Amino acid sequence: MSSEQVPLSAAALDAADPLASLRDTFSIPSGVIYLDGNSLGALQKGIAERIDRVVKQQWGEGLIRSWNDTDWYEMPMRVGDRIAPLIGAGAGEVVVGDSTSVSLFRVVAAGLGLQPSRNVIVTERGNFPSDLYILEGLQGLRPNLEIRQAAAGQDPAELLDERTALLVLTQVDYKSGLIRDMKRLTDAARTAGALAVWDLSHSTGIIPVELNASGADFAIGCGYKYLNGGPGAPSYTWVAPRLVGRVAQPLAGWLGHKDPFAFTPEYVPAPGIRRFITGTQQVLSLAALDEAMKIWEKISIAQVRAKSTLQTNRFIAQVEARCEGLGLTLASPREAAVRGGQVSFTHEQGYAVMQALIARGVIGDFRAPNLLRFGFSPLYLSFAEIDRAVDALAEILTARSWDDPRFTEKRRVT
Repeated sequence: MSSEQVPLSAAALDAADPLASLRDTFSIPSGVIYLDGNSLGALQKGIAERIDRVVKQQWGEGLIRSWNDTDWYEMPMRVGDRIAPLIGAGAGEVVVGDSTSVSLFRVVAAGLGLQPSRNVIVTERGNFPSDLYILEGLQGLRPNLEIRQAAAGQDPAELLDERTALLVLTQVDYKSGLIRDMKRLTDAARTAGALAVWDLSHSTGIIPVELNASGADFAIGCGYKYLNGGPGAPSYTWVAPRLVGRVAQPLAGWLGHKDPFAFTPEYVPAPGIRRFITGTQQVLSLAALDEAMKIWEKISIAQVRAKSTLQTNRFIAQVEARCEGLGLTLASPREAAVRGGQVSFTHEQGYAVMQALIARGVIGDFRAPNLLRFGFSPLYLSFAEIDRAVDALAEILTARSWDDPRFTEKRRVT
């Protein structure tokens, strides 16, 4: 598919879509247009059956024998190998387990350990808040640690100097969808003598990522957005092969030990990325993510990116044409090459507008103070649904149907 096809009808685009048949492998409620895959991916039909087998057969009948008989032990590495091709990593370079925040803590602390003479972390003020909180937590443990935050629109590379230990960035901005230039920023970090840490939570499964080719040092990412691993799906960790044998894992745990069942009191790290396992892996959630990742045996990230670009282009063009003068302002990059899999618009009453959309069966999300976010997951989203979503948005804004008290009451999760 090329951008020249965007003006075609939705029916023509859906008929030519090589990914269209995948929609039937997902469980999406009738009448729902799901535009929140950048926050929580949809359920694949095989996952419930997989979890049922793990619970009833492997756990219920196999009991502890299943650690060997069904190889629960190797799941963090096996699922990591499924993720590796999507992020430009090799086999045996990715391990899966724990939350994204825990994984970020581990790699940042490990990176700092490789830079003992440096005490500055460079990041962005607009980075995902949890990432900033983790850095603040490390600062509490290391009072001499300085955190420099690039302001909106400022190039983080400007803050790098001879005292910088790490550059810590999210590749795709969670609010705007802006794709940062991983290669350029990693090169800038290396020129300054710093290491580059990347959060790929809004990248993996929606845009091509090239960790090894870019020269990156560390990366983490989540499993519940475009990878569709389920709510709270475990995160993954990658460390450049040239570094992994040198790093000290700050949250050393027994299944990251070289020989965990020797039960020795002294910690000896396992070879390679396995040392980044902290405690016992989450077998149920790993099984769900493992099942979700099987879809990538049939498709390529290039196909996904091509369809995503067409869909986000189409959405922007139609919203701007049909909602002109109704209070929306594009907050995502207009250029597709630097825009990820989401489109964001600002509106003074953004929260109420989104609630009105959700009431109409068009599910996106809201980010304070005024951002409507729409995530496009090409694995299950059709072009016809995009057109219907624009219809609903235009009708809501034109009729001001968002101006209803039931849409203004803030809920805990937005």
